[in-house]
Amino acid sequence: MKKILLTSSLIAAALFISGCEEKQNKINRYFQNWTGVNGVLEVYAGDKLVKRFIKIDKLSTATSTDGKDYRPYRYGYGFMDENLNFKKDLNEKKVYFEFSDYSTNYIFFENPSQ
Repeated sequence: MKKILLTSSLIAAALFISGCEEKQNKINRYFQNWTGVNGVLEVYAGDKLVKRFIKIDKLSTATSTDGKDYRPYRYGYGFMDENLNFKKDLNEKKVYFEFSDYSTNYIFFENPSQ
């Protein structure tokens, strides 16, 4: 009986792990959110840096109400780095932000300063 239970558990785990790529991505995002990611988002107008957000856990892609279609923008939460020093200063607040896939040049990366 123990062998059957162990075997069925291993098969269920293998099917879960080998599931679709999106399921694996969700699992990875869960662990990243749990352990923390120190992301930076820089927004450019041409070649000029116009905004920087720091201490971002993740960027999300917007979905339709039914959750099947993706919308052409991304969003997240982070601190607006107003003086562009890569550090959260006392006057810098956590904000919600979103940006279009069509009109914005942006770079998302892990903060090298911390």
